Amino acid sequence: MEASWGAGGPEPGDNQALKPCLLRRNHSREQYGVAASCLEDLRTKAYDILAIDKSLAPITLVLAEDGTIVDDDDYFLCLPSNTKFVALAGNEKWAYSNSDGGTAWLSQESVDVDETDSGAELKWKNVARRLKEDLSSIVLLSEEDLQVLIDVPCSDLAQELGQSCVTVQGLQNTLQQVLDQREEARQSKQLLELYLQALEKEGSILSRQPESHAGFGDERDAVDTGLSRERSSETALSSQVLTALKEKPAPELSLSSQDLELVTKEDPKALAVALHWDVKKTETVQQACGQELSLRLQQVQSLHALRSLSARRDSLPGDPHNPKRARQDPA
Repeated sequence: MEASWGAGGPEPGDNQALKPCLLRRNHSREQYGVAASCLEDLRTKAYDILAIDKSLAPITLVLAEDGTIVDDDDYFLCLPSNTKFVALAGNEKWAYSNSDGGTAWLSQESVDVDETDSGAELKWKNVARRLKEDLSSIVLLSEEDLQVLIDVPCSDLAQELGQSCVTVQGLQNTLQQVLDQREEARQSKQLLELYLQALEKEGSILSRQPESHAGFGDERDAVDTGLSRERSSETALSSQVLTALKEKPAPELSLSSQDLELVTKEDPKALAVALHWDVKKTETVQQACGQELSLRLQQVQSLHALRSLSARRDSLPGDPHNPKRARQDPA
């Protein structure tokens, strides 16, 4: 259920609007509605509402959906209304709860899922409900999620979103355009890399560097085999994310915004060991992921700003049924 940011928001003099959130403790079925202007405000209210001993400070706020740590105010502001948070105190670790249903991005209605749904059907329905909650989340979806919605029959998706088939067909065309734009960006980046490689090969000195680096890389891989096994557990990234980082030419375009945030916060050395890369290459990929995440968050903020501006214009006083009369000639 979307919240109205016009009527129930703060006074014009306030710096930030309040965001409605749902908050609970780990392994608890009771959740509380909280309105907060920023992450620090939400943490402060969590101590009182959830009766958390302040000796356990600081608490960590994670998404109830998948345990993603939310520690950035810009990312917090981009989350949809009524996002579900779990407050972790002390040494608590996030654990999936059936009471939450794994749907922190969705409305309460998404909890009532038919148990007979297959895994694939459940996946596209969850993505569709996330999109229904906030249309601007298109830019935050991974390529896999985009493709899932494109492949769903138009009639099924229309029924899930409560829209006509014509509207849903237009939505699927838009999703395909977003997917095509990411593919074009990936191909452009590949062409640029090939061009830079061709420039390097023009010099006789630079042309020998790839061979020396390759030999050095083979020796280091042999030495670091045991080390990689010991430190691979240090990375919090899933095997799917690691595979995308290894195999995709431009992995930042394939990952969701949540995965991008995890990659940027990962320790470069631990990630380099997990990917069998050197630290410099790993940091370059993390930087690209950070830039892509910033771009998507800017797009979401722009959409929200336009939506707020449109709402304020609609609420301006005036009688649309009585247009201004033309001036009459004094004569």
